[in-house]
Amino acid sequence: MSELLTVAMPKGRIFEEAVELLRRAGYPLPPEFDDSRKLIIDVPEAGMRFILAKPMDVPTYVEHGVADIGVAGKDTMIEEERDVYEILDLQISECYMAVAGLPTYKKSNDIAPKVASKYPNLAASYFREQGEQVEIIKLNGSIELAPLIGLADRIVDIVSTGRTLKENGLVELEYIVPITSRLIVNPVSYRMKDTVIDEMAEKLARVIEEGEQQ
Repeated sequence: MSELLTVAMPKGRIFEEAVELLRRAGYPLPPEFDDSRKLIIDVPEAGMRFILAKPMDVPTYVEHGVADIGVAGKDTMIEEERDVYEILDLQISECYMAVAGLPTYKKSNDIAPKVASKYPNLAASYFREQGEQVEIIKLNGSIELAPLIGLADRIVDIVSTGRTLKENGLVELEYIVPITSRLIVNPVSYRMKDTVIDEMAEKLARVIEEGEQQ
C-alpha cells in the first residue's frame, strides 16, 4: 500500500466545510469521520491521514513537514508567515478582517492608541500601512471585551455576520482584507508527492468551479 497523504485540518467550521468539499471531489470520507474525537484519523480508502489541530497551528505542522498539506484560513497565513506553498483558494469559510470599536470612538492625536487583536502581526502591519502608530495588545479570545472594559480603543478581528459585534455594542470602523480558507503544501512534500497533491488540487478546483456555476 502506498504511503498516506497527511492532511492537517482545523477543527470547527472550516473542518466541516473542507470535508464536504473533499467528499464532493470524490474522496470517500466515512460519515463517522465528522463526529470523531480523535486527533489523528487514518482513512486508507481515501489515501489520507488527518491531523486535527487548532487553526493557528495548521501552517506550523505543514511548514515542519509533519503534515504534507493543510487547510488554513488566509488570516492565519498572513499572521503566521510560514514557509509553505499556497496552491488553491478553497473559497470556504468566507469572512473578512476589520477594525471595530464603540460607536462613540473618535480618532484622536493620542500617542499610540491601543488596539487589541488575536492577530498582532496583521494588525501592526495594517496600521503601519495607514501611517498610524498604535500599541497592539495580543488577546487569545473574546476580543470584543477590550473596548467595553477600557483595555483598548479598537479591535482587529474576523467578521463573519457582524452579529457578535452588534450584540456587544460595537460597530465596524474599517474593512481590512477578505478571508477564505486555502490549501497549503509543505515545499518538500510537494517535490516528493507532486502527482497526488496536484491531482487533489485539480479535483477540488473543479468542484469549486461547479459550485460557482450553480
